Amino acid sequence: MDGIIPSFFRKISNLKGLGRKTIHRFLGSRKDPLLYLGGLAVVLLVSTLFLPNPINKAAFSAGLTQPPSKGNTNYYLTLGPSAGVFQLPDSYLIQKNSLKAVLPTGIVKPQVLATLSGTEEELYDSRRGVIEYTVAEGDTLGSIAQQFNLSLETILWANNLNKNSVISLGKKLVILPVSGVLHVVGPGDTLSDIVIKYKGNLSETIAFNELTNENEVFAGDIVIVPGGQLPPPLVKKPASTWAPLVAGYFICPISAPCRVTQGLHWYNAIDFSHGQCGEPVYAAASGRVQKVKLTTSTSRWAFGGAGNHITVLHPNGVVTFYGHLLSAIVTPGDEVSKGQIIGYMGGGKGMAGAGLSTGCHVHFGVVGAKNPFAP
Repeated sequence: MDGIIPSFFRKISNLKGLGRKTIHRFLGSRKDPLLYLGGLAVVLLVSTLFLPNPINKAAFSAGLTQPPSKGNTNYYLTLGPSAGVFQLPDSYLIQKNSLKAVLPTGIVKPQVLATLSGTEEELYDSRRGVIEYTVAEGDTLGSIAQQFNLSLETILWANNLNKNSVISLGKKLVILPVSGVLHVVGPGDTLSDIVIKYKGNLSETIAFNELTNENEVFAGDIVIVPGGQLPPPLVKKPASTWAPLVAGYFICPISAPCRVTQGLHWYNAIDFSHGQCGEPVYAAASGRVQKVKLTTSTSRWAFGGAGNHITVLHPNGVVTFYGHLLSAIVTPGDEVSKGQIIGYMGGGKGMAGAGLSTGCHVHFGVVGAKNPFAP
């Protein structure tokens, strides 16, 4: 050990008397581990004087950690002790592991939940498809329009209502993703004519409906004209009628047993599934394939929420719709027979082309006739 003593200590070691004994006692103590433990304690003590105070983890695990200050009604709910977020009394930060809570009588808005999940598509203003809304207590047509940032006329037109209509608790309303008009394409309709009828913009309508050009519309399609206006009726239109169906005209689009997982919902559709993606989907009747839309997108609003889908025009003019598919094995223009496999079931959460779906199923819609599987 003495062989590696620095020259500084070597010079000091030449001292005589008390100084020499003191230095040698210190140098010998380096073999004592207590010396190093003591030094470490000193370093830790000094470091706490210069480092910022750590976040109080108890505050992050206590739930509602902070009462509202004057003029501020926000509480803070945190989801674990490791959020690592510093917040001043009157400011807040929402992250994936912290959530702004509301008073017990309030409602957590979808914007907050969307921010928590990191999915911006949950926000109303980025919704691309039509949804159904169930009227709740206290709702009015005006408040519903305001809730979804739509014009009142858009709500009225989409649901065949007028300003004097009364909505009852539990009634389901069709909610468009944007102010405008919804149009079900009929035989002979062109997109250009539809846009002119509702005073819309052709390029905006093509883009909003995810079309490649104005010729990509078919009978039975549902088109939204952003900013469109419903023209006043010249004469009172008769109530729409559905084409009569012979019993057994349509078969179940999945194999037996024909299991319904959701009853009638927008648009005139029934959901079928055995709970497993990849099972065959069959043409409900013979006809011609009009449209096959496929995407690799995992967006909830792919093709308006329908995801991968096929439409088939039948000889009686009725169109059937098969949504949330995993894949398709037909192409536009193909003639298909009743019971022929046209694709495979998708819709699993997070799957490409699933659209607005949380589980494996096929969305079977009927345009132009009553859905034969509706109760």
